[in-house]
Amino acid sequence: MRVGIDFGTTHTVVAAVDRGNYPVISFDGEDAWPSIVAANAAGELRFGAEAAAVRHDPDWSVLRSFKRLLNEAGPQTEVSLAGRSHRLADLLTGFLAQLKADLLGRSNASVGAGETIEAAISVPANASSAQRLLTLDAFVAAGFHVVALLNEPSAASLEYAHRYRSTITAKREYVLIYDLGGGTFDASLLKMTGHANEVVVSEGIQRLGGDDFDEAIVELVLERSRLSGVDAAARDLLREECAARKEAVGPQTRRFLVDLTGVDGADRPPFSCPIDDVYAVCAPLVDKTMDLLDRVLHNPADGGRDVTWSEVAGIYVVGGAGSFPLVSRMLRTTFGDKRVKRSPHPFAATAIGLAVFLDKESDFALSERFSRNFGVFREAEAGAGVVFDPIVCKDASLPADGHTPLVVKRTYRAAHNIGHFRFVECSRLVNGRPDGDVTPYDPVLFPFDPALHDRDDLGRQPVGRWRDGPDVEERYVIAPSGAVEVTLTTQPAGFHRTFRLERRAPASA
Repeated sequence: MRVGIDFGTTHTVVAAVDRGNYPVISFDGEDAWPSIVAANAAGELRFGAEAAAVRHDPDWSVLRSFKRLLNEAGPQTEVSLAGRSHRLADLLTGFLAQLKADLLGRSNASVGAGETIEAAISVPANASSAQRLLTLDAFVAAGFHVVALLNEPSAASLEYAHRYRSTITAKREYVLIYDLGGGTFDASLLKMTGHANEVVVSEGIQRLGGDDFDEAIVELVLERSRLSGVDAAARDLLREECAARKEAVGPQTRRFLVDLTGVDGADRPPFSCPIDDVYAVCAPLVDKTMDLLDRVLHNPADGGRDVTWSEVAGIYVVGGAGSFPLVSRMLRTTFGDKRVKRSPHPFAATAIGLAVFLDKESDFALSERFSRNFGVFREAEAGAGVVFDPIVCKDASLPADGHTPLVVKRTYRAAHNIGHFRFVECSRLVNGRPDGDVTPYDPVLFPFDPALHDRDDLGRQPVGRWRDGPDVEERYVIAPSGAVEVTLTTQPAGFHRTFRLERRAPASA
């Protein structure tokens, strides 16, 4: 069985490949599976629908939107849940293992006994190398056969290509993907020629999505209702109520109603306000997406030139939060009505696009690009200065699955007894320095001095300058997923070590 799986901040969606169709798989009648983890004091864990069933039980603690933690996490990052520490990687693996179990036992998918589940999965466009590795490793550990990892807006572009290919012309062959999910916002500009989709540029905001809209609405309700001293459990109930009411808002909605029952134990009438008041508190969040969209559209691309609006076939709005009417309203005010299109299945567009990618009969090809700048700080001027060496620049073309990976090499004469590599990813470079969303990785220590080859305590060894250091080769391998691996080798001895670049965030994230 072949499926596309969109692991989302609030819900996870699965779409199947079925003879040229890409139906969304339902679980006990629901088209989305909750992205929730629950735990009790005894250490019992529940995931997905089972976790959602106990989310209001005082004996259970709930971890929502845990996808948001991944970009700053590493393999050993821990979170506290019900008074116990859990490795985030273990929780993610358990969550995905339960997803697989429910796919086999509680869904309408036709899966034969012992049948391999081939999956295309996705991550936010601005996801770090560490988040890509954590996500990929967890899917594999959960028992899925992962055949591709795509950026979420790139996957959504395939759903657009499948549904609206007729809008692409020789004069308008670019599409802007506007992907607003529960926890992240991504925008990608793609060039579509025939059945080839080429990512030109991608940008993202790691912490901006439907969760933030819900929080803004909660603050509005609390302020207008003059409620104070609301505890965490009551606030969670109110947030859930506000989220449900937000998702029910349609283009013709005039007033916004919220049930306040149970917020503080008092018998209160429903909260009511004009829908424009809700739009007003959410508009600054949409403004941030518009600014980024403008940056993507006017980023020097396609051979170094700007893409003009006249060359764009449309803006495609996907993601669960993208269905909020305010989003389409603001986009149409800025870009006009005709070329703003909303996916008929905004919450499932990424999963459907992943399924399209897997379908050999669809004949669509996708050319991805590296979504962030990756490099290392190096000593300069004989130790008097520091420079940043960009190893792989943002928007570098990535190889397709099954093709030769992207390889970058650096060679030099070692000037120290120990190499201390400080790797960084970032969303942009300003004057040659990392800027924007910056992700530092654990320092990599490598012994240039042969006397230190067998030492496992390099972090406690003094680093000193060395006149007769060996020649060093750095060999970086960038996988189709965007994950980075580096092999360091000294010559002529041939001593080498390979490092998967990871980030270990502080415990109890």
